Amino acid sequence: MVRGPRPEAVPALIARACILAGLLDVAAGVFPRFPHSRMHTLAEVLPGMLGPFAAALALSSGVLLLLLAHGLRRRKRRAWRAAVVLLPFGACAQFAYRHSIAGVVIPLLLMWLLTKHRDQFDALPDPRSRWRALANFVLMGAGSILLGLTIVSVHPRRIVGSPSLAERLEHVLYGMFGVDGPLDYAGRTSNTVAFSLGALGMVTTLTTVYLAFRPEHPAARLTEDDETKLRALLEKHGARDSLGHFALRHDKGVVFSPSGKAAVCYRVVSGVMLAGGDPVGDVEAWPGAIERFMDEARAHSWTPAVMGCSETGGEVWTRETGLTALELGDEAVVDVMDFSLTGRAMRNVRQMVARIERHGYETRVRRIRDLAPAELNRIRRAAEDWRGTDTERGLSMALGRIGDATDGACLIATAHKSEESGPGPYKDLKAVLHFVPWGADGVSLDLMRRDRDADPGMNELLIVAALEAAPKLGITRVSLNFAMFRSALARGERIGPGPVLRGWRGLLMFLSRWFQIESLHRFNAKFRPRWEPRFVIYGSSKDLPRIGWAAMRAEGFVTLHLPHPLRRRTPEPRPCPHGNQEHRSQGHGAHAA
Repeated sequence: MVRGPRPEAVPALIARACILAGLLDVAAGVFPRFPHSRMHTLAEVLPGMLGPFAAALALSSGVLLLLLAHGLRRRKRRAWRAAVVLLPFGACAQFAYRHSIAGVVIPLLLMWLLTKHRDQFDALPDPRSRWRALANFVLMGAGSILLGLTIVSVHPRRIVGSPSLAERLEHVLYGMFGVDGPLDYAGRTSNTVAFSLGALGMVTTLTTVYLAFRPEHPAARLTEDDETKLRALLEKHGARDSLGHFALRHDKGVVFSPSGKAAVCYRVVSGVMLAGGDPVGDVEAWPGAIERFMDEARAHSWTPAVMGCSETGGEVWTRETGLTALELGDEAVVDVMDFSLTGRAMRNVRQMVARIERHGYETRVRRIRDLAPAELNRIRRAAEDWRGTDTERGLSMALGRIGDATDGACLIATAHKSEESGPGPYKDLKAVLHFVPWGADGVSLDLMRRDRDADPGMNELLIVAALEAAPKLGITRVSLNFAMFRSALARGERIGPGPVLRGWRGLLMFLSRWFQIESLHRFNAKFRPRWEPRFVIYGSSKDLPRIGWAAMRAEGFVTLHLPHPLRRRTPEPRPCPHGNQEHRSQGHGAHAA
């Protein structure tokens, strides 16, 4: 059995102690000194600027320690090094300004703990991009302004006059840039406030500049050698999982089992190591690949999670890792031999298809390798132009490209309206469905795109066309969309659901306003599929919100973009056939939740 992540009791304790030390340093820099300290006599003979300098040092050290606490909790080596350097400065500032024994003892005790347990802080850096610089600037800037307002307001007896909130805010903003503001204080308080505000501005600027220009650790990418190995595994074992071909996305990393007979593909998002679907390859070799996956997660202190694995995959993952499985939804699979448009249950689909065909639409279902270069290029450009969002959607259930030289077995279903073959960029083309191979006798739906001006029902028309053409292409099974929480929606529609189920279904219906939960369930059900459950694998319930956020980002439902000058340069895409470049962004997610 693969051992779970190393116990995190000590790093978590040290992280909490770091937060305490940081808060003490911030408090030391913000609030006035105690007027009758035992060290007060000594302080009187020290240089006059020592107090303001010490206040600024305590404040900046405290803020940085608070920022490092999360990294310490995740056992990051660089966070450990930074904390060891900062703690003595905070202790010195506490001694010089507040003369606080606790303010000296706690940082030194924490530094002793860090030194004693330094072997537990061995996690490697995360993949990172420069959008964090913008996030740091916004969050740190807002926090610094709030702290600054506190600093200028905690000396009510020494402030001259009764300044308004606007004047205090103006003083804070000027002070963060090292400029005198409209407020004035009696005695040395003016210097203390000025130094503290300047320290906040300096910390905000330096951390933002560091994050913007630090050397990047790019996310793992699928190399050509990795892709060759994965295709060999899919050739032998690709029929087992309908999501296997999606492992060939170029924006995923991969770890192989020691024997090379199995692999797990993943992407790291927000500190979560997300695997998609089942491991690729021989089931007997899955434990070795899973062990490598968990070792990689442990080495970087990433939170391991799996999205959309099958029941068999869930059993292996939970057995080998001690993680927990939760049913995420169901995949709709249509057996071609059982599909027919006859019967009452298929009346709505039958009538819709007949109506669209009467409007002059015709369909074509072909393999990618059978398309002419010019037509393939036109389909690719149309699919890009008809995308409904600024970014592609999908990770575990989307390929993210059309027409790659090595994807010749993929299936394309297109809808055409011949009388509208005018001078437009896509001529008679009105809708596109793209399927990826599922072994030798199956396909799995990747994306659905249509012209916004086309008649409703294009997707139904093309799915029916693909199912009817499947026997001639040697296809016996077709995987359609994935429906999240389908069982809850289906049971909630039946007679006599309990209050918990009614409440859960009501929440899902509410969320369906933004996410395709209820609509995908109803769309899939039209084709009378069999439902295959899919699961999410996670460590503990407290990880679920973080995993959910990471999954939404990976699937493209939440996007974070920097201004162009700060964006990480995207690697050059591999060349596609016929001189065209493949599309490298995430898949549309017609197959994704």
